[in-house]
Amino acid sequence: MSAAVPTDPARTSAHKEPAHAAIRRETLRIAGEHVACERSFDVRYPYTGEVVATAARASVADVRRAIATARAFRSPLTRHDRYRILMRAGELINVRRDEIARGITLESGLCLKDTRYEVGRASDVLLFAANQALVDDGQVFSCDLTAHGRNRKVITLREPLLGVIVAITPFNHPLNQVIHKIAPAIATNNRVVLKPSEKTPLTALLLADILYEAGLPPPMLSVVTGDPLEIGDELLTHPDVDLVTFTGGVAVGKAIAARAIYKRQVLELGGNDPLIVLDDADLDEAATLAASGSYKNSGQRCTAIKRMLVHEDVADEFVARLVAKTRAVKYGDPLAADTDMGTVIDEAAAIEFEARVSDAVAHGARVLIGHVRRGALYAPTVVDRVTTDMKLVHEETFGPVSPVLRFRKLDEAIALANGTEYGLSSAVCTNRLDAITRLARELHVGTLNVREVPGYRLESTPFGGIKDSGLGYKEGVQEAMKSFTNVKTLSLPF
Repeated sequence: MSAAVPTDPARTSAHKEPAHAAIRRETLRIAGEHVACERSFDVRYPYTGEVVATAARASVADVRRAIATARAFRSPLTRHDRYRILMRAGELINVRRDEIARGITLESGLCLKDTRYEVGRASDVLLFAANQALVDDGQVFSCDLTAHGRNRKVITLREPLLGVIVAITPFNHPLNQVIHKIAPAIATNNRVVLKPSEKTPLTALLLADILYEAGLPPPMLSVVTGDPLEIGDELLTHPDVDLVTFTGGVAVGKAIAARAIYKRQVLELGGNDPLIVLDDADLDEAATLAASGSYKNSGQRCTAIKRMLVHEDVADEFVARLVAKTRAVKYGDPLAADTDMGTVIDEAAAIEFEARVSDAVAHGARVLIGHVRRGALYAPTVVDRVTTDMKLVHEETFGPVSPVLRFRKLDEAIALANGTEYGLSSAVCTNRLDAITRLARELHVGTLNVREVPGYRLESTPFGGIKDSGLGYKEGVQEAMKSFTNVKTLSLPF
């Protein structure tokens, strides 16, 4: 069985008529200046393989210039200035929402439904960061609390870092992952050098231009694009870099941790997030969450549902409902308004997902729907009778696959959920308070969502994981602002 068959990219209007009006030729953004480079690289539309833009390939010298410019600048912005800039940027993004969404689709292959949603979320980040910039972040401690105390007060202040923040972002959310790092940095008066994914650099460059237009002093943000193997080491080891914030894969995150010695690090890495369906669950609700959590953003989210742990008494009915909902997902042309799911980031990724599912089938799993690939398109796929030793679930599968594992008792479900190297997020479908309480206490994760997808959150709430999913430092606007500041204490004689 297969999901709705996608349109052949070779027969679409997007292929007959170029998806772009003209190939964009992007430059670096160093302190607001458009810096051309002799070298460039192509950015391709994953659905057709067309070149939609060329981006500048930064050198180590370009990175050093960006860091030096940022390090020399001291922001004069007041809290109100930062509030105004962030709010204005949000207004500009809303005005250009359709243009930005289309741009994200062209460089990522994500469907317009997903990219329009991403633009809306980015506006939320700016709103929360703007308002948080107005919050007085100090504390007051009275010192006469013990017999050894004095009649004094200690006041804490939060100040921007002395050095530069380096932000490194992934391909799967070309706008929202970037803005989750840039907006808190602006709110705390920091300077940032941003390195977006070389697969999706265009939206980050556009965001920088929007922020400059909103009034951000150009030295507070530079964007360098290029080969991480060439410029990555300079970004991680430069002495003027105080903090590295990275979202991406575990292997790269650990490599960053090993290189960025004696620098603050905020690492938001991968996940292998379970949806646990207990025997009292509303199965239609559970299947709806399962489909949304697996296929939204083409399954390319660290908090996507990567494993479905289902009680054996309801597993057959749950799987039948999930297959029906999967069949209803229209996948194909990302620029079509009615497409529910576009491509994954490139054909190589789709080939990897196809291979993992084939390997699971070879070891006893059953494909119930999907498992169809055409280029970078990989169909929404349900795989039943999966076991923990299969690569499909033993490792993070970063695509639109719904693997179903069955369990008998809650103890077994907890062991399955905890039985990976990851510890990012999780979800459970049940109305039993005793089960929710146990899961909240015993799951080794950063988040548990009850009757929701694992990835549900507000842009201001703490977000992050443990184990191979991160070092425990959180993202989200408020937590990022804490990480991006130094605390100074002031003692006063009253």
